[in-house]
Amino acid sequence: MKLAVTVKMKYEIISSSSVILSILPFKSDTQKVWDEAFEAVPGVTMQEVPAAAGEKRMKIIEVPDAGSVTFAFSAKVENQIQTIPSHQLVDVAIPLMPASVIRYLHPSRYCQSDRLYKFAHHKFGNIHHAFDKVIAVRDWIHENVEYRGGYSTSHTSAFDTITEQVGVCRDFAHLGVALCRALTIPARYFTGYAYQLQPSDFHACFEAYLGGHWVLFDSTKMVPLNGMAKIATGADATETAFASTFGNLHFQNHEVSVELLDPDFEPVDSFSTTQGYSFS
Repeated sequence: MKLAVTVKMKYEIISSSSVILSILPFKSDTQKVWDEAFEAVPGVTMQEVPAAAGEKRMKIIEVPDAGSVTFAFSAKVENQIQTIPSHQLVDVAIPLMPASVIRYLHPSRYCQSDRLYKFAHHKFGNIHHAFDKVIAVRDWIHENVEYRGGYSTSHTSAFDTITEQVGVCRDFAHLGVALCRALTIPARYFTGYAYQLQPSDFHACFEAYLGGHWVLFDSTKMVPLNGMAKIATGADATETAFASTFGNLHFQNHEVSVELLDPDFEPVDSFSTTQGYSFS
């Protein structure tokens, strides 16, 4: 699947500030990125650095002077999503998990799995197959949490979402991660560009570690799973924020565009209960 992605982000700088952007598509054996262009107007100091944890590429930008600054990014992305039959997506015993996976068993700032243990086991503990458990988690969130913009904030956690049962994709993803971890299934937060998302924006989902694969789930069920380009994965939004700012500045607005370049694209159903899909 091939996509063309573009982003514009505008800030009003009051005094010298720094911005860390995580909007670059992740490069891997299964996701190729080319024709990348990043521009900042007016000119600023920039450097790209890899992440110490999770999967992401960061652009660190120093803006020395007050005024308006616009960041513009564009790229073409091609990914290969792997289809895995559900019977292969089993629990992985903790002693057999790679060290890089074990960290995703633990509670994190926005995914308080320790506070959701009782709820998770009451709702999903009687489901024996690991993939079926995660499907049940995905479907419960989709059916019981209202998708509504403008309700949650940057401070909203999975515990808040399960209590108030309303939120956006960020909240749906945090809740999916937290419930999986409460069921002793490693899970991580996933951000990406999403084809057919309306209105067009960045999108958040979650991945669960099943049968040795990171399998993608979208509780919003708003986009085809193979219509996404991975930007970042991490414990939660603290590790995958599209922008982290330091200094005296104000976010103004942003625009995201995702265009399909593959004429033979066949969308993968985000409602599937018989197979999983993995970027890795």
